[in-house]
Amino acid sequence: MHSHLTDRQRWMALLLLCMGELMIVLDTTIVNVALPSIRADLAFTETTLVWVVNAYMLTFGGCLLLGGRLGDLYGHRRLFLAGIALFTVASLGCGLARSQTMLVAARAVQGVGGAVVSAVALSLIMNLFTGAAERARAMGVYGFVCAGGGSVGVLLGGVLTSLLSWHWIFLVNLPLGVAIYLACRALLPESAAPAVRQRLDIAGAVTITAALMLAVYAIVGGNEVGWLTTQSLGLLGLSAALLLAFVWIESHVAAPLVPLGLLRQRNLSVSSIIGVLWAAAMFAWFFISALYMQQVLAWSPMQVGMAFLPANLVMAFCSLGLSAWVVMRWGIRGTLAGGLLLGALGLVLFALAPVQGEFMLHVLPGMLLLGVGSGIALNPLLLAAMGDVAPSDSGLASGMVNTAFMMGGALGLAILASAAGARTGALQAAGTALPVALHAGYQLAFGLAAVAALVATALGLVLRPTAMPAEGAAAAH
Repeated sequence: MHSHLTDRQRWMALLLLCMGELMIVLDTTIVNVALPSIRADLAFTETTLVWVVNAYMLTFGGCLLLGGRLGDLYGHRRLFLAGIALFTVASLGCGLARSQTMLVAARAVQGVGGAVVSAVALSLIMNLFTGAAERARAMGVYGFVCAGGGSVGVLLGGVLTSLLSWHWIFLVNLPLGVAIYLACRALLPESAAPAVRQRLDIAGAVTITAALMLAVYAIVGGNEVGWLTTQSLGLLGLSAALLLAFVWIESHVAAPLVPLGLLRQRNLSVSSIIGVLWAAAMFAWFFISALYMQQVLAWSPMQVGMAFLPANLVMAFCSLGLSAWVVMRWGIRGTLAGGLLLGALGLVLFALAPVQGEFMLHVLPGMLLLGVGSGIALNPLLLAAMGDVAPSDSGLASGMVNTAFMMGGALGLAILASAAGARTGALQAAGTALPVALHAGYQLAFGLAAVAALVATALGLVLRPTAMPAEGAAAAH
């Protein structure tokens, strides 16, 4: 795919792809800061306001696998451009929304566009960069965008909402989306068409998309309605039934949406499980550590934002430079396990932080370990997942990895936040002071997140080693 591009053009293409992915990542967090303003302006209730977030999560999580497969069948470039265009138009709809229905509907369309972009961007990068050393560097840049974009979204959302209005958290996507679309249209080469054009597996697409959407809906609503309620258990049961139906369909159709043989590739399957566990730990840490600093340590929102800065800076340094060098020197398996272990140790430090914690002693060390661990681990995780997959299945594999991250993050946050809330509630009922009760709940959540990260570390050692070409290794030095 890259034979007609110069090195400079390929790195420019990487920048454009990462900008497209950054736009998607930002929109998963930028809206959170503006929710109070949106609620007041459009007269949302506490119950209906969650749909501003959930509508996006439902369609995003549900369409990742389908988006990836469509890219394999009809061209990754074509689907990337379609996803950017759809996301940009939906952003305009969100920014111009004057009713609850219009905003929620536009957010759902945003999720579809975002899923398509995220599912095929990784495939385009893997096809643009085939050498081991340059691929490791390119994936480091992509990993940094994915890992650091959420933090940027929180900051940008606060600035735009404070200085302008909540509408601008969506309208800011318009010039960026148009610029990315036009530049990618001019620079990205056409994807090679499949030798034999397969028909889309409609039955498989409907069942897996419905299964994922129902699972996301059950997860995001579990904390509110209860995990053992008829609604939660019924939705999860229906999702599981649809998943079983999907597996049956895929084993019987001539051109399956997900060839079951792909699931037998050890690195892809193990990497997806690691992605679930690591995303569960990191999403929960990001959310609960902010609560710990605000509600237990009584820090201001500005102090909390500044506390995350060291982790973000370290993560940027490791993702953009150190990770590629470590991968080339120590291999994918050792680098991944080492990064995950550092992250797990950072979570352990947060679990041990006291009620009267101090930044330098109890927050900064854990932040730094998590920054280094995340910055080092994401690159080899993506390389392991995608490295052994045929180009014809790269979009689907990318969709699987992104689905694993999304589902793991949503499930981990829901479960660990529930565990923290239950622990806090029990202690409060026993007469414990609120800060102490909150601290105990957060400690439990951090401890469970550390266990998830440690299990992910052990799984990292199960990955099959991926050989690095000699010329790639030489180029890394």
